[in-house]
Amino acid sequence: MSSDLNDLTINYEEEGVLLVKELDKEVLSKGAWTTILFRYQNWDKGKEEYGKDMFTIRRYQKREGEYFSKSKFNISSAEQAQKIVTALQKWINNDKD
Repeated sequence: MSSDLNDLTINYEEEGVLLVKELDKEVLSKGAWTTILFRYQNWDKGKEEYGKDMFTIRRYQKREGEYFSKSKFNISSAEQAQKIVTALQKWINNDKD
C-alpha cells in the first residue's frame, strides 16, 4: 500500500500491459477512512484497445501511516452512474425544501 494519498491508484499492470488504466480520481473524503471515486478503463485483449469509461468508489483505512484498501463499489456503466447522480440530486434538493 501507500503512505501518500496522492499515490493511491487503481492502475493495474500484468506482463507489461496496463490492464486497468486510471483516467481520473476525486478524493471524496480524507482522514482515517478515505473515500476516492476513480474513472478508469479496462484493456480489451481481443480488440487490443481500452473499453468504455467505468467508475469505482474505493474506501481506504489509514493505519500506522499506510493506506489499506477496505472496500469497493464498481459502477457498471455511464447509465448507472447517471441514475446515481439523479437520485442523489433529488435527495439533496428535497432536503433543501
